[in-house]
Amino acid sequence: MGTVEESIRTYIAEKFLFSDDGYPFPDDASFLQEGIIDSMGIMALVNFVSETYGITVEDEEFVVGNLDSVSRLASYIRLKAPLEAYQ
Repeated sequence: MGTVEESIRTYIAEKFLFSDDGYPFPDDASFLQEGIIDSMGIMALVNFVSETYGITVEDEEFVVGNLDSVSRLASYIRLKAPLEAYQ
């Protein structure tokens, strides 16, 4: 599967940027501020995370600090997902 970051970048490139050339932003770029994903896209991204890594994003965890960049989302996944889900 690759790293968590690679999986997030690939998903976003394919589903939101419609790009075969990969994810062109730094991992700390804000999805919302850079216009990479809108608020509805964040919902789709949460669904991807839930299905791919077997975690549930609780209402109180649905915050920018957890979900608004590749780096933040990867850190959040590593905190929540069982280790075998991302190795």
